Amino acid sequence: MRLPGDDLIGHPDVVTTHAVTVDAPPATVWPWLVQMGWHRGGWYTSRWVDRLLFPANAPSATRIVPELQHLEVGDFVPDGPPKTECGLHVMAIDPGRSLVLRSTSHLPKRWRDSGVARLDWSWAFVLLPVDGVSRTRFVFRSLWVTQPWWLTAAGLVLVVPADFVMSRAMLRGVRTRAEGWRTEVR
Repeated sequence: MRLPGDDLIGHPDVVTTHAVTVDAPPATVWPWLVQMGWHRGGWYTSRWVDRLLFPANAPSATRIVPELQHLEVGDFVPDGPPKTECGLHVMAIDPGRSLVLRSTSHLPKRWRDSGVARLDWSWAFVLLPVDGVSRTRFVFRSLWVTQPWWLTAAGLVLVVPADFVMSRAMLRGVRTRAEGWRTEVR
């Protein structure tokens, strides 16, 4: 199915789509999406993954953080330490329904600065009501295009499997939080 943000990457090298059904209405899921990001609410992946791959990032939030509930088109959502300048820009936002982000910064800074490689990557988080409004289908779609060929090949071999693991963990993390199974304070 066509989703918001599908038109951002003209001819993507890779498209991945993951989804989970959440036993909560979209309005309950939405606040968890708006606060995602590095040193914001996190990405809701398993803590062992965060410790292994992103040890400098704080644990993912286990509560709604009021001061992180406002995003606008053009805002920057960090996805790494500030010195990396890695993150995503908000491209579209339809509160309670969809959030579309885009990045050209998910490569080593020296590669970006020298033009050795290029990445254009979009993420769409979409909330679809199920059974009227009591449940939500949370869909996450990622599209990307890379250059040169060796980066595309490496992405297919390394990033696509990692995306599967990370995306499923993120979906489960959001579901767990939105369904209210965890009540710890951040």
